[in-house]
Amino acid sequence: QVQLVESGGGLVQTGGSLRLSCAASGRTISRSTMGWFRQAPGKEREFVAAIMWASKRTYFADSVKGRFTISRDNAKNTVYLQIDNLKPEDTAVYYCNVVSSCSSDGCASLGSWGQGTQVTVSS
Repeated sequence: QVQLVESGGGLVQTGGSLRLSCAASGRTISRSTMGWFRQAPGKEREFVAAIMWASKRTYFADSVKGRFTISRDNAKNTVYLQIDNLKPEDTAVYYCNVVSSCSSDGCASLGSWGQGTQVTVSS
């Protein structure tokens, strides 16, 4: 089973940027579609972005399109989430996970969750 460790979160001002990392261990994720999800206080965890393993096609939630970029480095067994033009509503704990499937409504996660990384955006 793959273990996932997220990092890179922090406290930033509105309009700032962060680069989140998700390091995998236990097995390679080079043949897995990987995704980022987030959970804001008092809300359900939601899909943010995903990247397919073969085509590297990407999917984004409408709320983050144009501001978030997802990428992967299979040699490092790591997935990244570049977040630009941060908004207060982006405040959440961000998690990565293996993706089981994607549709027009977003992508579904598969597997256990890591501890996540906190992103806090001040206004």
